[in-house]
Amino acid sequence: MIMVEQPQSSVSPANDLAAKGISPSTSLAVGPAKIKARHRERLAIVYIRQSSPQQVVEHRESTALQYNLQRLAVEWGWSKDRVLVIDQDLGRSGSSAEGRLGFQQLLAEVTLDHVGLVLGIEMSRLARSCKDWHHLLELCAVFGTLLADQEGLYDPLDYNDRLLLGLKGTLSEAELHILRQRMDQGRMNKARRGELFNHAPIGYIRGPSGALELDPDEQVQGVVRLVFDKFDELGSIHSVLMYMVRHDMSIGIRPHRGEDRGRLQWRRPNRQTLASMLKHPVYAGAYSWGRRRTDPRRKLPGRPATGRVTVPPEHCAVLIKDRCPAYITWDRFVANRNRLQQNRARSDTWGAARDGPSLLAGMVVCGQCGQRMLVAYRGRAGALRYVCQRNRMAHGAPSCQGLSGHVLEECASRQILRVLEPAALELSLTSAADIERERGKLVQHWEHRLERARYDAQRAARQYQVVEPENRLVARELEQRWEQTLLEQREVEEAYERFRREQPPGLKKEDCDAIRTLASDIPTIWNSPLTTPLDRKTIARCLIERVVVAAPQDSQLVDMAIHWAGGFISHHELERPIACYGQLRDYSRLIDRMFELRDAGLTTGRIAKQLNNEGWHPARRRLKFNKDIVRHLLMRQGRMIPRPVPRSAPCLAQSEWWFIDLVRALQVPQATLYSWIRRGWVNARQLPGARGKWIVLADADELHRLRRLRECERTWGGKPREPELTQPKPQGP
Repeated sequence: MIMVEQPQSSVSPANDLAAKGISPSTSLAVGPAKIKARHRERLAIVYIRQSSPQQVVEHRESTALQYNLQRLAVEWGWSKDRVLVIDQDLGRSGSSAEGRLGFQQLLAEVTLDHVGLVLGIEMSRLARSCKDWHHLLELCAVFGTLLADQEGLYDPLDYNDRLLLGLKGTLSEAELHILRQRMDQGRMNKARRGELFNHAPIGYIRGPSGALELDPDEQVQGVVRLVFDKFDELGSIHSVLMYMVRHDMSIGIRPHRGEDRGRLQWRRPNRQTLASMLKHPVYAGAYSWGRRRTDPRRKLPGRPATGRVTVPPEHCAVLIKDRCPAYITWDRFVANRNRLQQNRARSDTWGAARDGPSLLAGMVVCGQCGQRMLVAYRGRAGALRYVCQRNRMAHGAPSCQGLSGHVLEECASRQILRVLEPAALELSLTSAADIERERGKLVQHWEHRLERARYDAQRAARQYQVVEPENRLVARELEQRWEQTLLEQREVEEAYERFRREQPPGLKKEDCDAIRTLASDIPTIWNSPLTTPLDRKTIARCLIERVVVAAPQDSQLVDMAIHWAGGFISHHELERPIACYGQLRDYSRLIDRMFELRDAGLTTGRIAKQLNNEGWHPARRRLKFNKDIVRHLLMRQGRMIPRPVPRSAPCLAQSEWWFIDLVRALQVPQATLYSWIRRGWVNARQLPGARGKWIVLADADELHRLRRLRECERTWGGKPREPELTQPKPQGP
């Protein structure tokens, strides 16, 4: 292989530029050649940005250097009035175009073909996101706009310039991620030591060292402890909120921003604040970092604070127990979390205890599919039923089972009272102490409020007394404040007096004896009208985990398994009310016994009496058999003919029917036809000499109308039927 060495040129780069007629003293000598007349006919925009307000204040030289780019545009041929400066994004990050009004204005001007040149101190000032950067490049390439920084002039239509601009945009975004990574690592290192704190939650303040400390105000601490105590007692956030509203309680909050930052303010409680307190691990003394994360899928455009989600403590980046002062123990915090989870209205949880009459709502589980059974109330009386509708709602399949609720609840009530019976003595000894403790907390809260109101009034008085009397501009304002604090003090004192009158400060000996007597008689308390369904549910949920029920449709027996707290399971076999005699357990034996008595020559009345004496029970919650039930069952089995028409009954005229014959012709229940007669939908008359015998007038048209009435769907809520179906044909003379 022969290699030929090329001779080196003796002409230097400077001489080469001079030979081409370009001055080597110009730093951007090649750049102006790219600027054409069509560029100078449009605007030159100078874009100025600093990433944070701190940089705007401290890095003034960088800001001044960006403003000096106006001179460069003038030197390149633009008049001063044709140079537009956009500095609306001072103090805003370039990580996204969201919220950057200046950058959005720049894009709009380029899109309107008003811009010939865009100048920035460096490409990272324009954008640190590849998405925004390449969007700008595409627009500049379409409308023929040039870009320039302190290092050169670029044409997005030129391949080399486009490649260089893309590389600079990638480096700008990478630099942003590197800086952010360094800051995040330093922040995480401090968080792992448990020394990185943000805003102090309610009931805490930031100490001189930056760590959290309990709020020095005793009333603030008392309200926070009261929230946790009442949640343990009442069991739901709504109940705690209603308790605080009923007793006119407020929560002490120190704002994190604004003019009143760090100053104690008293605000009315709300559900979100109480939920945040119960779910925050800091109240159990645990330090957590990364508890609130940002989910990009939930962010809303134009709202930077959106998209935040709260994760459980075990999923936090850092969790250090016993790091902060605590209001409750960790075990108590975990129990509160589990209780809040169970209060959610989901298929796999109990749901919060409500005021409905059902005792076992949320605790009854279907023995066939394992899903929780729903509570339903039927009829005007509100008959309670437990129904498994999960498969029907999810898959359109038939319902698993359903049964009357009073059978389950009576059995559960008996078992609960048996469990509570050994604790009667302990209840009698602690009930009076609990009442005294509850009243003591309320009295202490009112004393704190009264003490604070008196202090505010005295402080306003001291401020008024210190001011010079001649300075009426200040004295008038301080006088108004003093009068306002005195008015608030008077209102608190009057409210405290009303509280003391409504609740005596202590229990008398007679009251204590009455409480002990009632506590020893638990069934009386349980069945008392003063005991609300919510109280019964709360007791039941403390003792029972779940109730598994299996109720076959072809049987009147119900298998009930009560899973008690602690792991013990008790099994019970119950008899439920059934809708038809085919569900009776000994239906075949019952029919055989009725046949035997009938063959023995007994009348229906004597058969009913004999069945009752032998312990047989009919369906549909009837207590005893009667002759009509026996007659109906025998007729269904074909062993008894209908009652004969009395011999004294008149002969039927044309279009007249005996009641039983019309029932068979229309194929409707007897009760339905009786209902139509009672409502006046059918023309009928009763024989005076034959009790219960009816003659119904129905010709061919009437039969057609009654059949249409029979085929109508059942109406609900008292909705009337069509008049043409309920209006009978007028009778002749």
